[in-house]
Amino acid sequence: MQHTPYSLKKRLIVYVSIFSMLLGCVLVFSAYRIALEEINEILDAQMQNLAERVAAHNPEPIQSQFDQHKRYHEEDLFVDVWSYESNAQQKHQLKLLVPPKQHAGFYTHITPRDEWHTYVLPLADKQIQVSQQESVRQHLAAELASSMFLPYAIIIPFALFALGWLIQRSLQPLEKFKRELAKRDAFELSPISNAPYPEEIAPTILEINHLFERISLSQQEQRQFIADAAHELRTPITALNLQMQILLQKFPQDDALLNLSKGLIRIQHLVSQLLSLAKQDASIFELEHKQNFDLKQVAANCVEQLIHLAMQKDIDLGMEQQQSIALHSLEPTVHSIIFNLIDNAIKYTPQEGMINVSVFQQDEQAIVEVEDSGPGIDPALYEHIRKRFYRIFNHEEVGSGLGLAIVDKAAKHIGAELDFSKSETLGGLKVTLKIPLQNDNHVA
Repeated sequence: MQHTPYSLKKRLIVYVSIFSMLLGCVLVFSAYRIALEEINEILDAQMQNLAERVAAHNPEPIQSQFDQHKRYHEEDLFVDVWSYESNAQQKHQLKLLVPPKQHAGFYTHITPRDEWHTYVLPLADKQIQVSQQESVRQHLAAELASSMFLPYAIIIPFALFALGWLIQRSLQPLEKFKRELAKRDAFELSPISNAPYPEEIAPTILEINHLFERISLSQQEQRQFIADAAHELRTPITALNLQMQILLQKFPQDDALLNLSKGLIRIQHLVSQLLSLAKQDASIFELEHKQNFDLKQVAANCVEQLIHLAMQKDIDLGMEQQQSIALHSLEPTVHSIIFNLIDNAIKYTPQEGMINVSVFQQDEQAIVEVEDSGPGIDPALYEHIRKRFYRIFNHEEVGSGLGLAIVDKAAKHIGAELDFSKSETLGGLKVTLKIPLQNDNHVA
């Protein structure tokens, strides 16, 4: 089941906002309860004092007047003095009266008009009571609580904004960590330093470094296996090829031997390419030193090394443009690129064909062009021929499908570009290698 990704920053802001609102509700409720308790304490003392002052002046029976349509406040108290000998009719009219009590104190009772909080002071022949609506106290407590919550409600949006900024700033190490991983290429497996990062993500960095170690070890074992296999196969295949040449000298017309010889040549070429590819992969992970060299001289050396293969097919191989270009890069890698490009051109150029190699400078780039008079390649296949073991089946020449893959990998290794097009002069394939002159730049 695929899970939808979520933003940790947004989730933290939402959770903190919900928590802040809940905290505000708790604060309002707490403020209301505290305010109500304080109000009860103050107003109870006021009611008791008023009842005692009335009792000190030997009062006559009095009846308070209550208007249910009027809004009363905390200073509004209802004083009733009634005699124990009053008749039932009087008691019925005085709906606020509390039944006779033996002891002075506070009592709560409910009437059809409201709920009342009453202080009762019993005397010898009469009872004094001071009453107040419970709703008055509750409204006052609610007003005090709301006035206490109002600054919180005003400040909370700004606090949440500031909190969001703090969360975003606190999560910047994660963003920095993401950028560091994103800028690494596929071959960068060096450990990540946890020095600039908080300790909360240190375990993650440690596990990623362990993963890098395992990947590096696995790749090293794979490269070593390919190199060992290619090296071990090259010697017996070379011996077989020599034996086959001896047999062909004795039986030059034997078709089976001719086909077998072609197969051995193809195997020998494949093993050679595998060994070259293994070396190319290994060089990416090894510490190589750049050096200054003349690009024209490197291209000329490649032509000299491959001229004998071109002569076997009567191919005119030569240097068309020769411009000395000082380059600071990895000379073995550049040599491997040009060598494979020329070797590939010889392979697919027909008998008595032509191959031109040009070296020149253009727009702060060193350009190496290899063009041939072969059948060329459909432009739709230009990207496919960069892949390993991809071969164009209408080509009759024996090949492994690794030559251009090796070249493409090596070009990326030195930060160069590899372009394919049709040769305007020879009609075949033209391969253009563009190497930045400021080549302290990049080693992938």
